[in-house]
Amino acid sequence: MLETEQPLVSVITPTYNRLEYLQQALKTAIKQTYHNIEIIVSDNCSPENPQAIVESFGDSRIRFFRNDTNLGMLTNTINTFKRARGKYVASLLDDDMWEENFLAKLVPPLEANPHLAVAFCDHHIINAVGEIDPVETEKCTHFYQRYNLQPGVHQPFDKLALVDQAVSPAIAAVIRNAAINWDEFSTEIAGMWDLYLAYQSCRSGMGAYYCPERLTRYRVHAQTDTMLSGSRDAEAKIRKARAAIFCYERFMQDERLKEFLPYFRQQWLHAHTTMGIGLMRTNRVAEARPYFWSAINQQKFNLRTIAALLISFAPKQLASRI
Repeated sequence: MLETEQPLVSVITPTYNRLEYLQQALKTAIKQTYHNIEIIVSDNCSPENPQAIVESFGDSRIRFFRNDTNLGMLTNTINTFKRARGKYVASLLDDDMWEENFLAKLVPPLEANPHLAVAFCDHHIINAVGEIDPVETEKCTHFYQRYNLQPGVHQPFDKLALVDQAVSPAIAAVIRNAAINWDEFSTEIAGMWDLYLAYQSCRSGMGAYYCPERLTRYRVHAQTDTMLSGSRDAEAKIRKARAAIFCYERFMQDERLKEFLPYFRQQWLHAHTTMGIGLMRTNRVAEARPYFWSAINQQKFNLRTIAALLISFAPKQLASRI
C-alpha cells in the first residue's frame, strides 16, 4: 500500500497515573512503519499531569486531552474512541507496547476486504520492566485458542470472539470504526469493555482477519486490571463480576448467538457466585446470598456455589475470609 493511499488510523490511548509506561507506549506508536495515524491520549485526571511527557515527542499527530475530574476507566476509554477521526481504530493501552509493523501488517487486510470488521494478531506477555515472558506468552496463546488458529479470514467469528476470546480489541487488533456503535457502551460494562467490543465486531455480521505473528506486548504488573480481578482484591472481584453478569445477560438475549447459550449461561452463573464471594469478603453477606441462590436455582449441582452459600451462614469473620 502506497503511503499516499493509507487511510487514517486512530491510535487510542486512555491513561491514568502511569507516566513511565505511557512514555514507552507512545514511543512504539510513533515508530510505526505505517505513518498515517493520529494518536489520541486522554488523561483521566492523573495526580501528575502527563502533558509535558506527551508534548516532549514533538509529534503533530498526537492529540492530548485531560479530564477535569476522574470519569472512571470505561467512560474515559470510550470518550477517547469517540474522538477518533480515523477509518480504523486501534487501542494502545498506556502500559502496553506495539511492534513497529503492527499497523502495517493489520491495516492492509481490512483495506483489501470491506467485509472485515477487525484484523487481530497474537501478542507477547511482558513483565513490569518490559521483558518478554516466553512461558506466559505460550500459555496465553494456548488459553485463548490461538495456537492452532488458521491465519486469514474467519467469517462468522462469533465463537472466536466470545467463547474462545481469541480476539482482543484492547490489546492486539485494528477495528473498522464504522462497525462499532460507541454510544452503546454503558458504565455496567466496566472492565469487560474488551469483550463487549469484540461482541459488537462480530455482531455486525462482518468477518475477522487473523495474523499469527506476535505484534504487540501486553504488560502484566501489580496494577494490571486482570491481575487485580483474579486476586483477593474484593472490590475488583465485585466490579468484574457485575460487568460479566451484564455482558453475558446481553449475549444470552441475542438471537444470533443462541447456539452459544449454554456457554453464556455458565459464565453468567459463575459470575453470580463470584459476585457473592466478593460481597462476602466486604462483609455484605445479606447482599451476597441472593446471588448464590440465583446460581443454585438455575444450574445443576455446583460445589463452589453451595460451599459459598453455606459459609455465608458462618460467623462474619469466617465468611469474610472465603
